[in-house]
Amino acid sequence: MADSSEDFACGKELFNPVLTMGMQYSCILVISHFLQILLKPLGQAAPIVQILAGFLLGPSGLSHIPAVNSFFLQNFAADYYEFMAVLFRIIIMFLIGLEMDFPYFIRKLRIASIIACGSCLMCTFFAAAITSFVYQETSSHGSGFMMGLLITILLASTASPVVVRLAVDLKFGTSDIGRLAISSSLLNDAYGVVLLFVISKTRQHYSYTAWVFLGLLYLFVVGVVVVVNMYVANWMNRRNRNQKYLKNAELFGLLAILYIVAMSLELMGFSSLIFSFLIGSMFPRGGRAARTLLTKLTYPVHNFILPIYFGYFGFKANVAFINSLRNFCIVFFIMLLSFGGKIVGTLAACYHLKIPYYEGVLMAFLMNLKGHVDLLALTIGSTNRIILSDTFFSLMISAVVLNSLIWGPIIALMVRREQDIIGYRQIYFETQTPECELRTLACVHSPRPVATMVGLIAASRGPENIPLTPYLMHLVELPGKSNTNLMYNQKEEDEVSDDDDYGGNDVVEINDAVDLFTAETGLMVHQIKAVAPFASMYKDVCDYAEDIRASIVLLPFHKHQRIDGKLETSKEGIRTTNQKVLRHAPCAVAILVDRGLTAGSLNLTGSDSLQHIAALFFGGPDDREALGFSKRLGMHNHINLTVIRFLSASGQGQSVGVDIAHKEENILMAISDRETEREADNEVLSEFYHRYVTSGQVGYVEKVVENGSETACALRDMADMYSLFIVGREGRGHSPLTTGISDWEECPELGKVGDFLASAEFDFCGSVLVMQQHRPSKHEDDDD
Repeated sequence: MADSSEDFACGKELFNPVLTMGMQYSCILVISHFLQILLKPLGQAAPIVQILAGFLLGPSGLSHIPAVNSFFLQNFAADYYEFMAVLFRIIIMFLIGLEMDFPYFIRKLRIASIIACGSCLMCTFFAAAITSFVYQETSSHGSGFMMGLLITILLASTASPVVVRLAVDLKFGTSDIGRLAISSSLLNDAYGVVLLFVISKTRQHYSYTAWVFLGLLYLFVVGVVVVVNMYVANWMNRRNRNQKYLKNAELFGLLAILYIVAMSLELMGFSSLIFSFLIGSMFPRGGRAARTLLTKLTYPVHNFILPIYFGYFGFKANVAFINSLRNFCIVFFIMLLSFGGKIVGTLAACYHLKIPYYEGVLMAFLMNLKGHVDLLALTIGSTNRIILSDTFFSLMISAVVLNSLIWGPIIALMVRREQDIIGYRQIYFETQTPECELRTLACVHSPRPVATMVGLIAASRGPENIPLTPYLMHLVELPGKSNTNLMYNQKEEDEVSDDDDYGGNDVVEINDAVDLFTAETGLMVHQIKAVAPFASMYKDVCDYAEDIRASIVLLPFHKHQRIDGKLETSKEGIRTTNQKVLRHAPCAVAILVDRGLTAGSLNLTGSDSLQHIAALFFGGPDDREALGFSKRLGMHNHINLTVIRFLSASGQGQSVGVDIAHKEENILMAISDRETEREADNEVLSEFYHRYVTSGQVGYVEKVVENGSETACALRDMADMYSLFIVGREGRGHSPLTTGISDWEECPELGKVGDFLASAEFDFCGSVLVMQQHRPSKHEDDDD
């Protein structure tokens, strides 16, 4: 031991492992990027490719060559690798907690717990059954009970970082099945950490009182750090009111708190995994502190730390130990029982919860991904000599790595083949109940409409127990001839750019508005910025809406209100973007004409004022969509919603215009479609009336008019009664109720009624929301 200490103190021995570690990380990154280029066309997810890169670099691949092996596996190198793995695990779990949809986790805690318990209990049973066989076949020495706990961790645990990145990479991380799998994997990790704690403390023969004390101590430390972070984050937010982000020194201060406490827990014999996740998930969401952490950590963690961490997981496997039929059978049975336990336990839980069979199978496969707590358990078991058998640890690591390398591609194949089940599903407010989760994507080009946008989002939530996930996308024009080399992270940390082309001071104002909204409502708004030319900006909006599975996209009107009350065009490119989004959006779209005078009027938190909103119904799918969205507003305690249905005085129906057709079958088809639409209108209105109007939640008025002129007069008469009009973009064909409502149509993207409400001839100081139901795009590309 003395000789080893002297060698460690020697500069040569100290330098070589550091150089080795740096070279190993560099090689993992290079190989993983190369493999990703080759395998991405096959649909393979990045985490599996990164594990494969480490596997190819490790003793199972290039390190099998003696010269490479002697370089990467030097004396003391393993200590450096494990120390860096601890540091990586802390920041990875912290970021997972920070990025996680924690309200969803709380809502689905019961369901996720049942799924996690099902898979863990079955795997525990299988581990108990095979422990004796593995103990004998590996000629192990030590406690059989300890080996049983280690095998239980191996079979029952799920690598939550792998599940998270796999779900994100395969674009189902925001789906119900993806979020539920992530939540269940975290609970599986917690089960493994508890068993790991039992392993580390059982050898010290603690009493029952000591166990309780240690558990309470852990919770106390978590609570103290959560409270400290809350006060420190709020202080930093107040200290940097005019800044986009915190200063680097302040960022390092927040991370220092995390690492000091986490490493202290590690030294005390606790695992910092649960601690790091809880600190991230309970970190104050509003303000610059959380925004800075997300912005500064996301890129390095996703592009460097996670690939290295996954690669190191693959690097540890050495399939050379599977050199006999006996060892092969051990690895095979471990993998088989892990898969069997997850399949049986997860499917049983999903059957109990009435989750569809195919989703249950995918959930079971995701629960079978390894490479996190199990790897930590094997490392601790080997280091502390809990089981005296190098063969056992080598075979278990190989089984864990091969398990993920086999099932990862299978999961990717399942997701690709069943996109109609797992992929994005269009949401129709017409048929959706207001109790369902609402996922909104609000787009802004400047700070002007932010207050009204977020106020409308909060109002659309209805009762506070309805789940709402709001996103705000800042759209910034990228001029064709502008120099784009200088990015925000290359500017001085105290510098606020006045370059409006790239957000400039608008970013600070938008952040302030969002932070104020979060402080008042408690709703976390996810922010994203898209920088693109107006010609292609719609692609960013539509792609992101699909990625987050948005229910509705809210767009700002291309005109804003001046001080004299008139509307002035901001940028014509905004109008072009709106028109293209209307054509290509994967969900419902709404254009908000913000008069400015109502900015913040829909932000009703803590206010006793009653807002009056009118939903105009002329008929057609867009009006039905507007009605479906309006009923969410009508459930809000501080909103008085009135549905105004316009009927034709002639009794001839609301859509009498049929294009002249030369074939009788075309005329019959048009009449049939018209009757179908009318029946759909009556059915939706009847259901709406019996559920909301008869109960007194919503008002209902019928206006009988003859033509567009009378419709315009009726709208003018009610202009002062409401602060917001909601209307569908298009009605049912050429309705006489809207024909001639205005002298000329200036903005076709608003429809006839919406264009009239937004025009100068309509004297109205409130806002207008024009909705369009999702309609499949006929052209994938549109450069017009």
